[in-house]
Order: sequence, then C-alpha cells, then structure tokens
Amino acid sequence: MKFIEEIVVEEFLPTFRSMLAEDLRDRGLTQSEVAEALGISQSAVSKYAHGDVARREVILEDERVRELVERIGEGMTDGEMRPVQALVETEVLIRRLENGDVLASLHEEAVPELSEYGGGFNIHDPESELRTTERVLASVRRGLRRLENTSGFATLIPDVGSNLVACTPGATDVDDVAGVPGRIFDVKGQATVPGDPEFGVSEHVATVLLAARRAGSDARAALNVRYDPDIVERLVNDGYQTVEFDGETSTEEAVKAALSDADDADALYQSGGYGIEPIVYVLGPDAETVVERVRGLV
Repeated sequence: MKFIEEIVVEEFLPTFRSMLAEDLRDRGLTQSEVAEALGISQSAVSKYAHGDVARREVILEDERVRELVERIGEGMTDGEMRPVQALVETEVLIRRLENGDVLASLHEEAVPELSEYGGGFNIHDPESELRTTERVLASVRRGLRRLENTSGFATLIPDVGSNLVACTPGATDVDDVAGVPGRIFDVKGQATVPGDPEFGVSEHVATVLLAARRAGSDARAALNVRYDPDIVERLVNDGYQTVEFDGETSTEEAVKAALSDADDADALYQSGGYGIEPIVYVLGPDAETVVERVRGLV
C-alpha cells in the first residue's frame, strides 16, 4: 500500500525544491538566504546545488511546474510573494497534478492495481469512481464470505448456479455490476465461489437487477436461488414483497410489466417454462443485506 502523499514526498518535493533552490540561486540569493526562504537546511540547499538529489524528469519538464518555480522565484526575490503564498500556490498545483495527472500516473506506477481505472480519477474525491467501485466490490466480498459460511446455502443453489451481484449508484449496463466470475456452484454440499468478484462478469443476474432498477426499484444488489413455492411463501411470511414475472419473455419487458402493478419488490421470481429453470431473485440495498435475507431461508 503506497499513498499518493508518499509520491509527493518522494518524487515531487525533491525535484520541485531543487528546481526552486536553483532558480533562487540564479537570481543572486545566497545559500543561507535560499535555505531560509524554503525553510530547509543549508546542507539540503548544498545537495540541491551539487546535484546530489535525484530529480524526476517528468516533473522537471512539466511546463506548469517550471512556470510556478519561475513565478515563486521571482516573487520571493523581489518581495512580492511571501512564503505562505508560495506554499499555497504549490499545494494548489500538487492537488491538480494528483487529479488524473502526472502524480496520479506516478502513483499508478507504484500501485499497478490503480491502472485499471485509467488514471482519470482524483484519489481524494469522496465521490470518485475508484472509491465507489471498490466499495461495491468490498460489499460483494463480504456477502460471499457470509454465504460460504452459511450452512445449508448450497441446497438453495439452482442447477444453473447462483451469483451475488451489486451495482454502482448510476449503473446502466452489466459493466457497472460486480459479481462472481462464472457462478457459485454446489460442490459436494458446499457453496463454492470460483474467484474474486469483478465488474462485467454477470450477465443473467445483473440483467434482472438492472431491469428492476429501470422499472423503479432502488435495489443495488441481487442473489438468485432455486424456485420453490415454499421459498416464496417464507419470504412473504418474513415480511418481504414478492413479485412474479414471466420467464418466457424478455427479462426487461417481463420485469417492467411485473413491477408496474407493484409498489416495489424485495424478491422477483419466475416459475419456469419450456427449457427455463424457475428462479427466485432476492433484491436489496447492498450485497450483505441480500445475503442476510437469503440466510433466513436456510
């Protein structure tokens, strides 16, 4: 785990300070004056002056960094810019470079897992896609762990397998839905999860969840289990609203038609048809909640 702040300290600051020290020295300031202006030791200034500090080329050549160094150097030399303003201007640039820019790219180099987000994110943004998707994946992981530790869950897995899925708030297609690659299967009475959850790997259960959301449901997660009239009855007895849809027409149209006559649904089910296995889809606000609802059926 490497924080972007470490990238700033290890990569940006040595380069930026050396550039600024060099600029101030070129403007006639003594080593002592440079040290005082930058709030660093004279020995540090000496290292910068003698090239004893490694500098990152990508930062060294960035026009925005070079422009700021020149502006601060000029302002501090003629007294028009106080150190506080120089600090603020630098902090503003750092935040800019962290937001899908140079520092974000250096962060990706240090943490390759970030590369799947393409660098177009602000890691400090509480509403960033990165944070949202990681929270969805974490929710699915927690739900899967609970399923694996639920004695008897394997008896609820249909022949086609189960999948636990959860979507991002603005989900529009299956790529916005995280689920189990492959499906959860019953292997000798044990629910077996073949891999870590990913986005875009669930077609069927994700399609049902998205269809329900387009029809007005605020559900963000779903889990499919085998159909049995007793299972539907138990859900009703537990206070959940169940709605049947036609499994022989398109999922989108069938779910929309079914929910048009209902306020909402905690579970959708279809009782099967020619070549179609009957299935119950338990819905909920997140993966953990859905799993707890299913655990009540065991």
